[in-house]
Amino acid sequence: MVVDTGSSLTWLQCSPCVVSCHRQTGPLYNPRASSTYASVPCSATQCGKLQAATLNPSACSTSDVCIYQASYGDGSFSVGYLSKDTVSFGSSSFPGFYYGCGQDNEGLFGRSAGLIGLARNKLSLLYQLAPSLGSSFSYCLPTSASAGYLSIGSSNPGQYSYTPLVSSSLDDSLYFIGIAGMSVGGSPLAVSSSDYSSLPTIIDSGTVITRLPTAVYDALSKALATAMSGAPRAPAYSILDTCFEGQVSKLHVPAVDMVFAGGATLKLAPGNVLIDVDDSTTCLAFAATDSTAIIGNTQQQTFSVVYDVAQSRIGFAAGGCS
Repeated sequence: MVVDTGSSLTWLQCSPCVVSCHRQTGPLYNPRASSTYASVPCSATQCGKLQAATLNPSACSTSDVCIYQASYGDGSFSVGYLSKDTVSFGSSSFPGFYYGCGQDNEGLFGRSAGLIGLARNKLSLLYQLAPSLGSSFSYCLPTSASAGYLSIGSSNPGQYSYTPLVSSSLDDSLYFIGIAGMSVGGSPLAVSSSDYSSLPTIIDSGTVITRLPTAVYDALSKALATAMSGAPRAPAYSILDTCFEGQVSKLHVPAVDMVFAGGATLKLAPGNVLIDVDDSTTCLAFAATDSTAIIGNTQQQTFSVVYDVAQSRIGFAAGGCS
């Protein structure tokens, strides 16, 4: 499953998959093989909560089953039946968990079986398990060479440096934080503090490339290119316009720090700064935006990240996947 802090509804691909399922690792979930499975009728209160959870209205099948539609910023989507069943983590089981049983799932989900929604909404995994486990979760997103984890419930607060969650009228289910500064090779970017706070900023495990306010991105791109002036430049790749010949593992990449409100800092390793787009090209894993800034998952890899919703804060700790 994809771990997504930028959406609320959890769903997985279900047989018979009446419209379309993408190829996934492992077998499709078969609800008919579960003695605890139940579809959710259109009259259920959870069906009415889908609009807030997915930003799409629910629908009703001819057999009175609630239909969800979850859509994402890259155009991917899942449509299927709202369902409930027992979900288990480790040795703990939680009956009556609401999720989507996907019958038409198309887009950029890789080989995953579906998506775990961890945003702040009553239908998310976080909120459904919070009465038992508390309003907190943490993860470490691994590189291709390591393993990570997802932990639901409380974590050791002492190991993290924290930044407060900030409220935004844009969407009260997302995790908004404040960028306070960035540096390349120890030198702060040549922008004003107001440039960092010019856009609302979310942290999202389901977005790959970090989006920064244009002035901040331009300064970062310029500073990195100056620091890497010995590396031949390569053409732009999709939205990535600061690219170099070679692989990140072979290049001399300066230290890049991201500092958040309250002082929490991500000291980014080369693999958090550049992303290899093919065998001979690597690009700065950031892009410019003029809408909402996003802290994406390339920058989060190998850090422990705790979402302490009860205390309204996000914490970071280095070396989380080791």
